Amino acid sequence: MSRAAPLKREISREDLIAFIDEVVPGSSRGVEERLGDGFVRLEVHEAERRQAMHDIRWVEDALIELLRNARDAHAAHIFVAMSRSHDERTLVVLDDAVGIPKAYQDLIFEARVTSKLESLREDEWGVHGRGMALYSIKERATDAHVAWSAPGLGSAIACAFDVSRIPERADQSSWPSVATSDEGTEFKGPKNLIRTSVEFALSDPHGPKVYLGSPSQIVQTMRQVAKAHASEAELLFESDYDRLPVCEQLLAAPDAATLARLAGRLGLELSERTAHRILSGALRPVRSIAERFKHRSSSATREGPDLLAERRRLKLSEADALDLKSRLLDALDPIAERYFLRILESPSLRQSPGALHVTFRISLDDEG
Repeated sequence: MSRAAPLKREISREDLIAFIDEVVPGSSRGVEERLGDGFVRLEVHEAERRQAMHDIRWVEDALIELLRNARDAHAAHIFVAMSRSHDERTLVVLDDAVGIPKAYQDLIFEARVTSKLESLREDEWGVHGRGMALYSIKERATDAHVAWSAPGLGSAIACAFDVSRIPERADQSSWPSVATSDEGTEFKGPKNLIRTSVEFALSDPHGPKVYLGSPSQIVQTMRQVAKAHASEAELLFESDYDRLPVCEQLLAAPDAATLARLAGRLGLELSERTAHRILSGALRPVRSIAERFKHRSSSATREGPDLLAERRRLKLSEADALDLKSRLLDALDPIAERYFLRILESPSLRQSPGALHVTFRISLDDEG
């Protein structure tokens, strides 16, 4: 007795997906409607998530969005603090703009949330004001949050990125060269975080001043900016720091422990040792990016350096010498802490043919 041949039924792609959905609920999450022949209509959230993956492909993409946000919030000063530990890149962008009310500090990271209903803006980086920038950053970052903000007092937004997943440019120490001609401004150099900041800062001569540095440099710079319109002596009697603009909070710190704590709540992590260096003046503030390049341009025009002669004798500019000292202090600080050393003052820097000589004056912490 022969068996009947099994019936053959061709299974469509849609049937297969429906079967998988029954066996593994949620396996096709993100699909709002199946249109047939492999076409689907995505749910809004899934479409937004995929757009975020496209908008933020590099850490530099996140930085330009944070800078544009601060500019559009009417900041006069923007401070960018950068640091990296292993595969984690941390960016903290602080401003003296209109600030964000407490009730909205989580909400602004949701898709389509914006305060720019009537002010959609298009610039060299594309359209801004769709309410997608912070959402896109949140989707790609390991952490993104408002560290501190209040209406009329400014903001601090802190972000961390795993650069093994969201890459950044390989060279993060080189500053670009800038040339201006009748055709516009030309930038040369790696398209790193520094160049991103420089291009933004120089894109509008009437725009906000942008400052770039390590967390400790930015703390000192914010204190310096605050001194232009606030009295350090009067601020020392202020006990409610939440009433002060973001820059003045750091200027009001009466001691190193308080400065480290106030900086930490802004997303700027400092050791108490570094805070002591800041209060003692051992760490110098950085100039704004516009001032830095204006200085370079005027120096080059005035002096007309002979590059052949300069090969034989190195002469660092005052600004670059200060920048080098600051970076060396940041590098030495964790080592000094391990060996219980105290750095007494800013290092001295001497230049000679073929060498740079750096001297640190130190003492043991228990020497008093």
